[in-house]
Amino acid sequence: MRNGFVEARVALVRARWNEEVTRALAKGALGRALAAGAAVDEFEVAGSFELPPAVAALARTGRYDAVVPLGCLIRGETPHFDVLANAVARSLASLATSLPVAITFGVLTCESVEQARARSGAERNVGAEAMDAALELVALRHAISASAPRASRSASTARSRSTRAKRRRSPGSR
Repeated sequence: MRNGFVEARVALVRARWNEEVTRALAKGALGRALAAGAAVDEFEVAGSFELPPAVAALARTGRYDAVVPLGCLIRGETPHFDVLANAVARSLASLATSLPVAITFGVLTCESVEQARARSGAERNVGAEAMDAALELVALRHAISASAPRASRSASTARSRSTRAKRRRSPGSR
């Protein structure tokens, strides 16, 4: 464990669309990962819509403790932004809750390029925040798996004590 995090192997997946912003997100994420002692493999996809299938493929390899997707969607004049933002968010949330790998959300959904730059800069970097969240989830999963055998024994002991108590109180058991 380094800097409060468990050492982890992380896949960082960056969408190339809005590249200036996504490169800044990746720089922030990589800096946090390296400071925490994580090993990082970097991957690229065309845009944010391609993040969920890439995340799924990487998560299913079994090579990674976490997968951190980074993208940037900026609202335009059509409903395209809303369709993409909803599809990407739902897909990543579904993967995060169904796969045994820490998956976070590092996709900006902004009204303007200025907002995106403000969220991918030195003062605030959503890529760094997504990496921090991923490393925290990895540490939590390690803690849960390390304590799982004790919890199972405690639960079975609690059940058997409860069963014995009920038997003692049941009528006709004298």
